[in-house]
Amino acid sequence: MSRIDPFDVAIVGAGIAGTALGAHLARRGLSVCVLEAEPQPGYHATGRSAAFWLESYGGAAVLPLSRASRDFLDQPPANFSARGFLRPRGAIHLARGGGEDAFAALPAEATTEPLDPDRLAALIPGLRPEWRHGVAEPSCREIDVAGLHQAYRASLVRAGGRIECNAELVAARQAGGGWAIRLADGRELRAARLINAAGAWADRVAERCGLAPLGMAPKRRTMVQLRVAGIEARRLPLVSAIDGSFYFRGEGAHSVWLSPHDEVDSPPCDAAPEELAVATAIDRLEAVVDWTIEAVERKWAGLRTFAPDRVPVIGADPDCPSFFWYAGQGGTGIQTQPAAAALARALFLGEPPAGIAAGIDPAPFAPSRLR
Repeated sequence: MSRIDPFDVAIVGAGIAGTALGAHLARRGLSVCVLEAEPQPGYHATGRSAAFWLESYGGAAVLPLSRASRDFLDQPPANFSARGFLRPRGAIHLARGGGEDAFAALPAEATTEPLDPDRLAALIPGLRPEWRHGVAEPSCREIDVAGLHQAYRASLVRAGGRIECNAELVAARQAGGGWAIRLADGRELRAARLINAAGAWADRVAERCGLAPLGMAPKRRTMVQLRVAGIEARRLPLVSAIDGSFYFRGEGAHSVWLSPHDEVDSPPCDAAPEELAVATAIDRLEAVVDWTIEAVERKWAGLRTFAPDRVPVIGADPDCPSFFWYAGQGGTGIQTQPAAAALARALFLGEPPAGIAAGIDPAPFAPSRLR
């Protein structure tokens, strides 16, 4: 067909952000169409996330969203999912001798506890002796990203929303009190309002709609799955360097997921790992633990997109109220999504934040701060 029926809302991007906000709005009776450029939803950042709920992650501005999302992720409403999306993991932040002052960078509101060298050695087999300082964050949980994304997609569709894949927005203009949108395959649609949840492509979408970009910066993050010998990897907590140089966690009986915690500037693209980043990750791991690495089992990369101040962007464009930004979540989009989407729904509908978003100040997330 050459034209898609008119909608109240068109959302660009069917990752976790677009589908979550779309589900919220569809449940409020709006007709919603989510446009996804790829053949399947969640192909980029959502589908490549090694996600965990970590209270301290993302800094003080993001912490209220993370905290407000915790109970929903653990025990969602029965009409959303019959099961929760969190699994116990625990986290440890590490520092070498002399580097313990860096723990002050953790948000003061996060719940942490210090670990002495003996306790560290018991929790991380093979830990090299120079890593003598640690802080535990026991509340850390793994997130079932695929399950959460699927639940939001199902909620959207049950409420009458629609997801169109292979539907890349190439141009849009304001017309007749709404938006006239043209897709790469020649199809057209109209929507009263447009939401930009395009992740790494958020600035590009804005420009295709005739609006100024906000300075969104996609950055490549590399992940490696290694097979290791001599330890029970499944029981490992999430272990990260307080200086941001690595993190790893157990994935199976003899496998770990490892990242050099890289943030390499990248254009929006189908990100792929570079061999140097993989080698760097392994080198950093070997400097932390005395393990035998038997093989690289998998390697992949994804893009995490940041606003210039590294705080998510949620709100109407200051120059065009019918264009709504929901982007720049910078790797925290999974763990904050329940509260962030509830906040975005309230702002989009012109309502005070309610439910799990009640009490969260929307001002730090306003797009106007970046113009």
